[in-house]
Amino acid sequence: VGGAVMAGSEEESRYSRQLYVLGGGARRLPGSAVLVSGLRGTGAQVATALVLAGTGRVTHRVPHHVSTLQFLLEESDLGQNRAEASQRALAELNPRVVVEAHTGELSEAFLASFQVVVLTESPLEEQLRVGDFCHAQGICFIVADTKGLAGQLFCDFGERFVVDDPAEGDPVSAAVEHISQGNPGVVTYMGTENSHGHLFHDGDLVTFSGVQGMTELNGQEPVPVRVLEINDTSSFSAYRCGGLVSQVQQPQECSHKPLSQALEDPKIQVANPEDLPRSCSLHTAFRALHAFRRERCRLPLPRAPADAEQVLELARSLGAQRDPLDEDLVRAFASVSAGDLCPVAAVVGALAAQEVLKAITGKFVPLEQWLYFDALECLALAGAAQLTETDCAPRGSRYDGQIAVFGANFQEELGHQKYLVVGAGAIGCELLKNFAMMGLAAGPDGELIVTDMDTVALSNLHRQLLYRSADISEPKSVVAAAAVQRMNPDVRVTAHQNQVGPATEMLYKDSFFRHLDGVASALDTMEARTYLERRCLRCRTPLLDSGTEGTQGNVMPMVPFLTEPLAPASTPRDGTFPMCTLRHFPRTIQHTLQWARDEFEGLFQLPAEQVNQFMEDPAFLEQQLPGKVLEQVWESLRERPQDWRDCVRWARRHWQRCYHDIITQLLHIYPPDPGVPFWAGDRTCPHPLTFNPDNDTHLDYVLAAAHLFAQVHGVPPCRDRAAIQAILRDVVLPPFAPQEGIQIPLTEEPTDKAQELVGDEDTQAPLMEPIHFEKDDDVHIDFITAASNLRAENYGISPSKRIAGRIVPAIITTTAAVAGLACLEVYKLVWGCQDLSCYRNSNINLSTCLMLRVQPPPAPTYWVGPSSLGKCSCWDRLEMRAVGADGQAMTVQEVLDWLQVSPALSALRSPWGMHGQILTPTSCRGRMAGP
Repeated sequence: VGGAVMAGSEEESRYSRQLYVLGGGARRLPGSAVLVSGLRGTGAQVATALVLAGTGRVTHRVPHHVSTLQFLLEESDLGQNRAEASQRALAELNPRVVVEAHTGELSEAFLASFQVVVLTESPLEEQLRVGDFCHAQGICFIVADTKGLAGQLFCDFGERFVVDDPAEGDPVSAAVEHISQGNPGVVTYMGTENSHGHLFHDGDLVTFSGVQGMTELNGQEPVPVRVLEINDTSSFSAYRCGGLVSQVQQPQECSHKPLSQALEDPKIQVANPEDLPRSCSLHTAFRALHAFRRERCRLPLPRAPADAEQVLELARSLGAQRDPLDEDLVRAFASVSAGDLCPVAAVVGALAAQEVLKAITGKFVPLEQWLYFDALECLALAGAAQLTETDCAPRGSRYDGQIAVFGANFQEELGHQKYLVVGAGAIGCELLKNFAMMGLAAGPDGELIVTDMDTVALSNLHRQLLYRSADISEPKSVVAAAAVQRMNPDVRVTAHQNQVGPATEMLYKDSFFRHLDGVASALDTMEARTYLERRCLRCRTPLLDSGTEGTQGNVMPMVPFLTEPLAPASTPRDGTFPMCTLRHFPRTIQHTLQWARDEFEGLFQLPAEQVNQFMEDPAFLEQQLPGKVLEQVWESLRERPQDWRDCVRWARRHWQRCYHDIITQLLHIYPPDPGVPFWAGDRTCPHPLTFNPDNDTHLDYVLAAAHLFAQVHGVPPCRDRAAIQAILRDVVLPPFAPQEGIQIPLTEEPTDKAQELVGDEDTQAPLMEPIHFEKDDDVHIDFITAASNLRAENYGISPSKRIAGRIVPAIITTTAAVAGLACLEVYKLVWGCQDLSCYRNSNINLSTCLMLRVQPPPAPTYWVGPSSLGKCSCWDRLEMRAVGADGQAMTVQEVLDWLQVSPALSALRSPWGMHGQILTPTSCRGRMAGP
């Protein structure tokens, strides 16, 4: 799907990453129409996500004038109509989306023109009227509302809403090991390296392919299965070998009740059953708040005990609920319900936007039917509980919505903060947007630093709201800092274009990290995140680590002296596969994906690095043994293209080698002879492919491979598919003849040939550009997808509908929700909270609309030395001044010798070995000075 859409133009390629997550239903987005009513923080987040996602027509409706600011508005917009003022900013996000402003009433004639209607900050009477009309007309209806530190979400997609593709990821498949005789038959399959337990579940529908001996199973309609815990496959059977059992995902029908019924008898979705009583109390609290607003024509005043008690009385009067009413929860909710927090709006708005995308695309099962979210644990912070009505009264400030929750003094403390944001990609942009709205580093001594080495690319535009088309090829950090400055001119933001890693430790010293109040990680590589984690641990600097993978995301705070380091949770989840499996015997799509990743590195990164080293380093030849490396250098130089046509021809030849010649050679060595069961068990017999320039996957591969090959050699690429097809039709390749043995020559001949191709110093060929894989680059993902799916076709493996594993691309809804959750932890860090129970590790899955927030694990402690030293953790430090009897600084060896005989400190050697780096005479010489 991504390749087909990318064929049209560069404008369309901005959505190609999103298509891998939302599937084919994403093609419905350009023809859809959505109404978003209410455009404060929550409504602005919903509208922004939909515009960036490419929804055909987005209409936002607000009859009020701007009195408070959200991230789409600037101070010059104060006093203007909110919808009209936001229209310009929304339209700039995506010129392909029609953005309209509506300031009138929500009449039935007006509502009838939309597929989806979203109400935010709407009174209950309006919700009920619009909800009943939408339910009767088959219009998907969503309510999203936030009040202070809590939010609610409601979905009504009608009585018979069909989900075309309910599950996330690809259907599972496994190689058949044995099929028993009888009815029903028992199928034993082989697990994968990464599987734990059964791949299939009771009721799953499956199909069979490639089965030998029971060929009537192949190509049958999907059949349901039941999981058995048996290992007896000794019964006589006609089954011989081979075969693949594959899960089939069928459409699913959902039925929703209208709001008027769901309000009284709610279906509330929770991550854990024990969370249901809290959500039920919030459901009642929101209803009571609507009643209070109807009676008093206003929300409860911030921190006003009388108003909170009245809301509680209204909640009691609504009648019995399934669980006892949590009265403390209702009071806390009411006391800050007048607040308006950007992080809470980001979370609830992102969840609502994902539900809109479900309604349009038919991808993923929608919410059933209520969801409640709160971060009321923030009110338990030391100091927050003692706030008064005066502390939280409005000041006529852009931060009044935040002051209503945390008070004016806290707002000043936010302005003093010094934060580093590492990465200005999808999550980084959302973090910076929230920081600007929160007023982080907006005081006279505040400091917000954002660093990123990348430049803005076309694919960034559909999920990174700080960038526009005019910013393409500009440094991300510079553009992002300028956007933050426009959102809030008071924020003191500085842009860096550096990588935070070992190469920049002289710039980002320990003193730099100790100077910071916190670090927000928005990185997409495990190595970079692990390095940043180590630095923050060493300098005892709070770290907020955020990550996304398609519709899933997580936030983990690392708080000095309270939480454990993040290293255990940051280890890559992907396992490694045996090389023989990847090269010759893949069984799953994960195998072909990893093979494609290896191909990318072996074609576009390593050869260019080797050639550059060969050309620049005179000692390169002396360091290499004759053979493979020099042969690769010679091949890379020999294949230098002169123009784009040469790149296309190279890609076509490589396609033939990978998907026809190598497979044909393998079958020549191991023929599919039924009498010799070589292709059995965990080995699936492959078949070679025949190139067809009209096949989309074949053409996608050639286009992406040629583009990358051109980039390596500095040749301008071309994106015209028709022109590429014309070139391909002129390419004639000699027929492949399998060989009995392939030998790599072990001579010095490649060295001489390579030197001839390089030339002398005056005519030396230009260096190549090594390409490192980037999951947010369109062409990189297109190559991986096409290469993986072609290899899957070789081996009869179901192709991937989306990118899996470590290279699942980000989407705007997930990144917005994750950034909002991270910023809620910032509030706690700014308070200086030392209560572990107030912090939260958060995990979300927008495909199932589930959110899990739990207390982080505490920092492990160890008994050290005698009882006088007590317990210590990885956050503790031992500082000493090493001075000898002569008053001079001791050498490292003298310190180590002293530790060997010191009865009080000798026990410290063990925790040093586990948690830090111990100095040894061979690793550090000289004199020690200072503490």
